[in-house]
Amino acid sequence: MSFPLLTATAVLPAVGAIATAAVPAARRSAAKWLALLVSLATLALAVTVLVRFDPDGDRYQLTESRAWIADFGVRYELGVDGIGVALIALTALLMPFIILAGWHDADPSPNAPLRSGRGGPDEAKAPYKWRPTQGFFALILAVEAMVIISFEATDVFLFYVFFEAMLIPMYFLIGGFGDRAHAGSDENASAQRSYAAVKFLLYNLVGGLIMLAAVIGLYVVAGNFSLQEIAEARANGTLDMATNTERWLFLGFFFAFAVKAPLWPLHTWLPNAMGESTAPVAVLITAVVDKVGTFAMLRFCLGLFPEASKWATPVILVLALISIIYGALLAVGQRDIKRLVAYASISHFGFIVLGIFAMTSQGQSGATLYMVNHGISTAALMLVAGFLISRRGSRLIADYGGVQKVAPVLAGTFLIGGLATLSLPGLAPFVSEFLVLVGAFARYPVAGIIATAGIVLAALYTLVLYQRTMTGPVKPEVSAMPDLRVRELVVVAPLIALLIGLGVYPKPLTELVNPAVKHTMSDVQKKDPKPEVEAAK
Repeated sequence: MSFPLLTATAVLPAVGAIATAAVPAARRSAAKWLALLVSLATLALAVTVLVRFDPDGDRYQLTESRAWIADFGVRYELGVDGIGVALIALTALLMPFIILAGWHDADPSPNAPLRSGRGGPDEAKAPYKWRPTQGFFALILAVEAMVIISFEATDVFLFYVFFEAMLIPMYFLIGGFGDRAHAGSDENASAQRSYAAVKFLLYNLVGGLIMLAAVIGLYVVAGNFSLQEIAEARANGTLDMATNTERWLFLGFFFAFAVKAPLWPLHTWLPNAMGESTAPVAVLITAVVDKVGTFAMLRFCLGLFPEASKWATPVILVLALISIIYGALLAVGQRDIKRLVAYASISHFGFIVLGIFAMTSQGQSGATLYMVNHGISTAALMLVAGFLISRRGSRLIADYGGVQKVAPVLAGTFLIGGLATLSLPGLAPFVSEFLVLVGAFARYPVAGIIATAGIVLAALYTLVLYQRTMTGPVKPEVSAMPDLRVRELVVVAPLIALLIGLGVYPKPLTELVNPAVKHTMSDVQKKDPKPEVEAAK
């Protein structure tokens, strides 16, 4: 039996999470280094998956299949296509940077007594005010494991289990390890974190419960949960879903994925969750976890329910356009740096959904590239913003000014991250946004025109943010602000290099995802529209 590479890629961070949580309370530094080493080892496995994957080979590769719950037709089935490989690589790549950026986010406060857990009369009186470092990094690794296996699962029930299970560690990361730069009192900050965590959990649980009903309905109709077997049965005519049944099942799946994505009007949990989280956890939410929703639209909605996907396309395109414009407009009016990035992400996810349901190869290739490039650009911008906020102790834009004069490297990296967010040509997100718009124009020109307005608004909120925080007179509160330290440069520099490298030369990524996009287009039986060119006179 060949080495189960996909299983190992998901299991390693899970085992690392358990080991990190088990590190003794007084060995916080050991827990951090263990988590970092595990994330780097997982990255090595993800690179191995990337190298072994053949874009021109079978649709699903490195497959694994074992019996799991045989009585209910549930199998442990894994396999990756080009889209899954790209997102696994993104997840594994970002994790070491997330861990390094959050190196001190769970350290105890300076005035909080450290309890060893051995008991004693003095410790009995000492309140737990410090944050358990081991738990923080263990939860991050647990999320990584669940996200990776979600990108690998080709059994619908197996996917559903981890699609829902990742909510648990995310809930504790949001509610238990919130942003220390809160304008209110400790009690108010704790209440805000709890509200954000509960809202995140409830929204996603409701979506998951609706999806569970659809998963059960799919089993009743198809008799199994295997994505490949269901697709084969549909292709050879042995599985014929009634039109109404397919549409109801599609809606059950799509609702859950739209919540996770997040798509308007199911997006309202995201600004709260990102605003109250630490910057690394905010990156984990929008650059990693939310990608599961858009990925699942491609793999499960279009793969399992092609006719229903085409039926729902007009409404979904409208929702995507509203997300693009609404998210950008609210980003323009934000006073909080992290909430601005959150609303910008809602706008970007609108572009991703637009590309998916434009039903063109350019649109879907662009959407996949957008998932990867948005993850890198948002990570760069949000992590630098987190370094900025930790220095000043405030998330409010009005509390900054003239930072580029006292911390030029910080300001420069912040500018590059912002320019990537507005999809400046030469940076990675430009390629993906261009392809999405080309794909949308080809089939739905009005939608493409409306979506273009999002580019103008992105330039507005990004440049205004930079102008208000980095330029102008130096405010007294930032006059002694230090520039980026070595650890912070190690976090930011590779992300900036990737944004430039993939912006100048995106070919390796496009060659990876284009064959998978062709399979998806075949699922929905769509071909690219031919351009209308008037005959030369």
